[in-house]
Amino acid sequence: MIEDSGKRGNTMAERRQLFAEMRAQDLDRIRLSTYRTACKLRFVQKKCNLHLVDIWNVIEALRENALNNLDPNIELNVARLEAVLSTIFYQLNKRMPTTHQILVEQSISLLLNFLLAAFDPEGHGKISVFAVKMALATLCGGKIMDKLRYIFSMISDSSGVMVYGRYDQFLREVLKLPTAVFEGPSFGYTEQSARSCFSQQKKVTLNGFLDTLMSDPPPQCLVWLPLLHRLANVENVFHPVECSYCHSESMMGFRYRCQQCHNYQLCQNCFWRGHAGGSHSNQHQMKEYTSWKSPAKKLTNALSKSLSCASSREPLHPMFPDQPEKPLNLAHIVPPRPVTSMNDTLFSHSVPSSGSPFITRSMLESSNRLDEEHRLIARYAARLAAESTPSPTQQRSAPDISFTIDANKQQRQLIAELENKNREILQEIQRLRLEHEQASQPTPEKAQQNPTLLAELRLLRQRKDELEQRMSALQESRRELMVQLEGLMKLLKEEELKQGVSYVPYCRS
Repeated sequence: MIEDSGKRGNTMAERRQLFAEMRAQDLDRIRLSTYRTACKLRFVQKKCNLHLVDIWNVIEALRENALNNLDPNIELNVARLEAVLSTIFYQLNKRMPTTHQILVEQSISLLLNFLLAAFDPEGHGKISVFAVKMALATLCGGKIMDKLRYIFSMISDSSGVMVYGRYDQFLREVLKLPTAVFEGPSFGYTEQSARSCFSQQKKVTLNGFLDTLMSDPPPQCLVWLPLLHRLANVENVFHPVECSYCHSESMMGFRYRCQQCHNYQLCQNCFWRGHAGGSHSNQHQMKEYTSWKSPAKKLTNALSKSLSCASSREPLHPMFPDQPEKPLNLAHIVPPRPVTSMNDTLFSHSVPSSGSPFITRSMLESSNRLDEEHRLIARYAARLAAESTPSPTQQRSAPDISFTIDANKQQRQLIAELENKNREILQEIQRLRLEHEQASQPTPEKAQQNPTLLAELRLLRQRKDELEQRMSALQESRRELMVQLEGLMKLLKEEELKQGVSYVPYCRS
């Protein structure tokens, strides 16, 4: 009981610290609620280092923790949620250069406490899987189109049509984020929120969903979402223009120009806080700029638009097929990461990587998984090759048979080459692991007694870093090979379907 009360006290203190730092940014003085909400969520995003994580990293972390196929309504306890966040941030640190490493434990703690404050205000210690996915997909970095595509996959059925009940559930969860930063009166959930976005009688596909949420203006309840991404995009944009109110010689971020006053321009801080000077009034219409163009470039663009016959306006997003493509069943090729106990997961994250006695066990388990994947790939490739051999009952012409045999032979040869390359990569990874184990054997106590051993220890640690970089490169190469193999298997399936259609006329008597 004493330990639990101590943990709750630390949790509340960390939450108060996060919100106190947010109030210190003076964001509540922003007069427009849309900008105020987006700025607050951007502060939380950067404070937790989620702006360095994209939606693909989030999906990978969810899969590693076996949450990708879990029922969205199942609730996660704090320990399992912390394991998911640990996977995200520890993997992020592996991708970051050594000079830009983040404080992983601090990021996990801040984000965990913010999610609990937003989705578990009563303090039950549980959050649904759906809420976790929606929160991470909304707050992570990356392109808004990729994030909306992932969100749509969570609220649509197997035919690619949005389910209104799931969209209403999405709004319930995602609008808890503005409420958590004290913007509930402006963007809190209401029963009319879902009805105001889409018509109940209309089928909404992925293209319609993207058109609505990426339009200008977007739905009122989600108007802060695209602004959050625009804030991230213009954060480092430089405008060599003087602000007409604070007289700053340059601007960063957004730039605002009055449509009535001549050459009256404001920086984002002055515009957001309602500063006005001279004959300018806050009631005047202002135009927002996200980039700077010189007068010569403006003239060139105007001439090119006037001389162009076609419209230069690009679509908001590419057109996607209405029927979602059925993914290949790779369960027998790349098995998901086995779910370990929560204590093992948290303990493995808490142990440092250098000189750890637990590295050997994890490496051996990873090696066994890679060998098993390799055998499964070889087995599936052999089965594809066996299935692609022509049946003696099929009547084909001689040119068709020779062409099919040549095509299948080339594809089998390519698969065999990929298998050999994969085998070489696995052998190289195993060799690097053995060298890594040998490099981590010398202990600091022995090295301190002998200066020569100390120098050798430094060299071994340097070699260890090089081996880890080499191992990461090999893992990336192996991942590319897996993508190529998946494409080959898809081509084989398409060819089998085409052959089945093309051989139907020859079966007639």
